[in-house]
Amino acid sequence: MDSQFMRRAIAVALTHLGKTAPNPVVGCVIVRDGQVLAEAATAPGGRPHAEEQALDAAGTAAVGATAYVTLEPCGARSSGGLSCSERLVAAGVKRVVIACDDTSPFASGQGAERLLLAGVGVECGLLAQEVWDALAYGAWKGGVNPPRA
Repeated sequence: MDSQFMRRAIAVALTHLGKTAPNPVVGCVIVRDGQVLAEAATAPGGRPHAEEQALDAAGTAAVGATAYVTLEPCGARSSGGLSCSERLVAAGVKRVVIACDDTSPFASGQGAERLLLAGVGVECGLLAQEVWDALAYGAWKGGVNPPRA
C-alpha cells in the first residue's frame, strides 16, 4: 500500500511540474485506514507547500494518519512561519513516508529530525529513484541529494 500512495503523491506533484520555481514541486497524500483524506502539490510559485495544503484539506481527520511526501518536509521557513514538519506534528500525523532527502537550508535533515523527536514515525527512501526521475529533483537549484534508497 505504501508504494501505491507514494505513486499517487508523484502523480499529484506532476500536475505542477515546472510551475513552482524557485521551489521544487512536491506531492503530499494524507491517508488513514487505507483511505486518501487529502492530497496536494506545491502551488505555482512555490507557496503554499504541498503538506500545508493537504493538512488544511484533511483538517482534524489527519490525526493518526500517514503522510506520503515526495521530498523531506521543510524544517524551517524562510518566512519564519511554521514549517511543514511542525505542521505535520501539530496535526497529529503518526507517520511520514518520505521519498527523497532535501539538502536545502530549510530542510537538510531538520524536517525528518523534528518529526522523529516528536514521536512521529519516519521512513525515508520509498520509491526514491522514481520520484527523483519523475520530478527532476536533480535539476532543482536548491541542491537535492541523490536518494538514499
